[in-house]
Amino acid sequence: MDACVGDSGRIITVGVSPAWDVTCRGRGVEWGRHMNIDEQTIRPAGKAMNVSFALAWMGCPSIAAGLWGREDHDEMATAVGRLGGLIEPRMTTVEGRTRRNISVVDTQAHREMHLRDPKSLASLDNLARLRDDLSGLVREGDWCVFSGAMPGDELLAPTVDLVRTCGGAGARLVIDTYGPVFKGLVDAGLAWLISPNVEELRELVGSQVEDSPAALVEAAKGLLDMAQMVRVSRGEKGAILVTKTGVWTGCATARRPALSTVGCGDYLLAGFLAGLRETGNPAVGLARGLKASTARAWGWSETKSWPQVDKEITVAIESVRNGVSTGRE
Repeated sequence: MDACVGDSGRIITVGVSPAWDVTCRGRGVEWGRHMNIDEQTIRPAGKAMNVSFALAWMGCPSIAAGLWGREDHDEMATAVGRLGGLIEPRMTTVEGRTRRNISVVDTQAHREMHLRDPKSLASLDNLARLRDDLSGLVREGDWCVFSGAMPGDELLAPTVDLVRTCGGAGARLVIDTYGPVFKGLVDAGLAWLISPNVEELRELVGSQVEDSPAALVEAAKGLLDMAQMVRVSRGEKGAILVTKTGVWTGCATARRPALSTVGCGDYLLAGFLAGLRETGNPAVGLARGLKASTARAWGWSETKSWPQVDKEITVAIESVRNGVSTGRE
């Protein structure tokens, strides 16, 4: 039975800066050499699409919206279709080809390199078309996830406008971006949930917050006038969730070398949303997110099913009151 079935709305991921992720994995990769690789994967991506893929791995359906190039749209739809209908593509197709990003992962030395194509499909006309499509797609109770790079400068206002359009339709707005547009969306009070990492939290609050639970909680609480929830990612240290009704910290109980950190934040967000949507319990959401992101870091998301990961990875979640732990949940 689909764990995400219920009357809690659909999850719609919205990617304004989509990409194809080309990942090459090899052993003992060295600069300047010609080498054979062990594996190459190519799949539709961008952080919003990554969240949809993570949700599908967990058995949770989603709608993938956003921009996509017309020249390779059919290729994207075919790739998404292999997931058995768990992702429904509802992209706004625009002229051009979607960019490709390349990651090189050395599985022996546990290091990686990421080459990013800066091209973007975003423009005034394309954002206006996306806004119109979203206004016909989004309905009250949906969860709209705006994840990944979003345009600023002269495109900041239309970007904020399309996010506001989804909020006006009654959707819960999940904001997982960075830079000036992140601060602009937060300052506009549009977010229901924001999910910065430590450095992004520092940018939002304008100070060098110490990477400690007490300091991060205090900084996150200062953002609760503009969002209902703040979930801070701390990498291998886990994550912190601050809401208007409670505070939780969590991390995986086991340690092992990370094969890759690519997409870990997207799996953290996907797991959190899936758990919260199913149960309404923030602690459950945080636990599922940490299990999913840990599995991604260890390479288990490619080799194990979600039920296996849910059983084999354990996480410690603690509720915090007035800066003091009240015990594990």
